[in-house]
Amino acid sequence: MTASPLLTAVLPIALGIIMLGLGLSLTLADFARVVKYPKPVVIGLACQLLLLPLVCFLIANGFGLESALAVGLMLLAASPGGTTANLFSHLAHGDVALNITLTAVNSLIAILTMPLLVNLSLSYFMASDQVIPLQFAKVMQVFAIVLLPVALGMMIRRWAPQFAGRMEKPMKLVAALFLAFTIVLALAKDWATVVEYAPLVGGAALLFNLLSLTLGYWVPRLLKIPKRQAIAIGMEIGIHNGTLAIALALSPSLLNNPTMAVPAAIYSLIMFFTAAGFGWWVSRGHKAEEATAAASGQVAGD
Repeated sequence: MTASPLLTAVLPIALGIIMLGLGLSLTLADFARVVKYPKPVVIGLACQLLLLPLVCFLIANGFGLESALAVGLMLLAASPGGTTANLFSHLAHGDVALNITLTAVNSLIAILTMPLLVNLSLSYFMASDQVIPLQFAKVMQVFAIVLLPVALGMMIRRWAPQFAGRMEKPMKLVAALFLAFTIVLALAKDWATVVEYAPLVGGAALLFNLLSLTLGYWVPRLLKIPKRQAIAIGMEIGIHNGTLAIALALSPSLLNNPTMAVPAAIYSLIMFFTAAGFGWWVSRGHKAEEATAAASGQVAGD
């Protein structure tokens, strides 16, 4: 896979719009909610920052992925969730406020964790002369890519809340369209290369996605987290900001390795179907619980 001029030009725009749309849905209260409801946030972040990289590392080794593909999969594991996770959580009756908080906090933490995890992955999977040191300049570039558009969106919401409220849904739609367009460009540019890698990388990406959804849901449930919050964590853990991973992989000033973008592009296609299936499964349970609660209320009323 090679980075075409069109893809290189579209990526910053797509990522900026996606992160700006996220910022329009955030307030400072979303960060303060960490103090008010620490347990689900800590559990969600622990799954995202500790369990996912470990699971991803085991999968990359188990599938024997080529070094650049293994690093690309680890890059994806380090990427935070995004507005798509919020949407799927809403459809599955999850705690969207928790999703927003996790996305906000994890996007902030990603400034440090993404360069660190990618650097460790490069050290392990690739030759030592290919390792990119964790330089302050690299961290600042990730900061600019991840947080500046979010900060701009938050300022717009603070200064023009009615405008931000009107724009929130259209921005989500535009962000989804840009995500789809970015994936199509990334896959179509070198279709032969994608086809060559697809069976192996697709299997690794599918397994990683299914395990992410499973861990994101069942670890909180085993730790006595309410179901709505467990659904939110599952969606947050299972749905990643693929555009961010693709942008970092293709950026000439960062990784500049188009092969590393392949896992994120394939994963971004898979996650829509698996997240929809997961949402349908947990929604069935939600409807059954609502029916039981309604029946119980009727009996009590009688």
